[in-house]
Amino acid sequence: MYWAKTNLKLRQTLVLYDACNLKELKPGLHSAPGWKLFGKVPPRENFQKDSKIIQQEYEARTGRTCKPAPQATRRKNFEFEPLSTTALILEDRPSNLPAKSIEEALRHRQEYDEMVAEAKKREIKEAHKRKRIMKERFKQEENIASAMVIWINEILPNWEGMRTTRRVRELWWQGLPPSVRGKVWSLAIGNELNITHELYEIFLSRAKERWKSFSETNSENDIEDAGVSVADREASLELIKLDISRTFPSFYIFQKGGPYHDLLHSVLGAYTCYRPDVGYVQGMSFIAAVLILNLEEADAFIAFANLLNKPCQLAFFRVDHSMMLKYFAAFEVFFEENLPKLFLHFKSYSLTPDIYLIDWIFTLYSKSLPLDLACRVWDVFCRDGEEFLFRTGLGILRLYEDILLQMDFIHIAQFLTKLPEDITSEKLFSCIAAIQMQNSNKKWAQVSENNNVTKSC
Repeated sequence: MYWAKTNLKLRQTLVLYDACNLKELKPGLHSAPGWKLFGKVPPRENFQKDSKIIQQEYEARTGRTCKPAPQATRRKNFEFEPLSTTALILEDRPSNLPAKSIEEALRHRQEYDEMVAEAKKREIKEAHKRKRIMKERFKQEENIASAMVIWINEILPNWEGMRTTRRVRELWWQGLPPSVRGKVWSLAIGNELNITHELYEIFLSRAKERWKSFSETNSENDIEDAGVSVADREASLELIKLDISRTFPSFYIFQKGGPYHDLLHSVLGAYTCYRPDVGYVQGMSFIAAVLILNLEEADAFIAFANLLNKPCQLAFFRVDHSMMLKYFAAFEVFFEENLPKLFLHFKSYSLTPDIYLIDWIFTLYSKSLPLDLACRVWDVFCRDGEEFLFRTGLGILRLYEDILLQMDFIHIAQFLTKLPEDITSEKLFSCIAAIQMQNSNKKWAQVSENNNVTKSC
């Protein structure tokens, strides 16, 4: 009983010493060498002495009296101070090192106060930033909710009559609400090919039969011996599988075992059977994936096939060099008109539009931009057509003009292939809005047509 009371008292004493900012001494380590921040210290028999006791013993031994440190240097309210390595600057040095002078202690206190003040400033700044972001997010959600009501109750029921009105175009520019995005895309893209859900099932069945025959083929040489065309070989299961695995890899939803893997595989496979003249081309998987995220399977296929049948997409996916050159030439006309300084910089390095535009057009920016921002680009692309794809490209160049002017050929190409993740829709669309798609009173369609005539001649 006596020893139990003694041990309890000892533990209470240790807690009290710790609260008074003394170093806790663990039982069993009295005879073992101690370890401190500044290195190994000799074995200790007793608790570490308080700095006041050391000072009193020094005064008694030497007869000198030290002036007490100013009250400001004492650490009051320790529990409210940051518990980090920052506070170590206020600690006394170990007994085997020279003690701090009063001037040094004052300087350390001042440095510590400055660090704490700076940390508080950063914390307040971050808190204001978070508050502003949350406020903007709430405002955006409110705008989306109100816009959704307008789209569902007013615009979609009267689509043909309202789609070209100024009010709808302005609302469209601000971005479509996710709940109506797929429906609006389908209506805007249209179905000139008159594809039905039943037709999709027919081509999907053909694709599955083809995959089965490919899986039974032993090698690529056997395929060539069987007289299968290049387009058919590109439509093989292995090629599509490879590209699907590289489609939005960070999301995992399109990877093997993901919820949309088989869906994406079906849409791409059915298309290769529907359009064997085009076949499967790398980059298609990104377009199909974005459509699948916003539409049902058959509807996604219908939109996909009609979208790729547009003149610009058809020219790129069929690798029609003459048509592609026409688009590049038209793009350069507006590039020089809107960004003359950057245009000359690119010219000095012989950096042609195909180096960065091909990837942007092939995937409709869904690979280069964050997905939510790419969807907003798609919104206006469905409204304005191919012109907006090239206007978006000029908007990106305008946004990063100052950075690109400092880069050489290699760094420009690398930068434009994978754009920064922190790009925001507000900044990008502000730059896109500043791009004028007129040259000598000629619009995009006229300039591109003139370039086409020139190329033909």
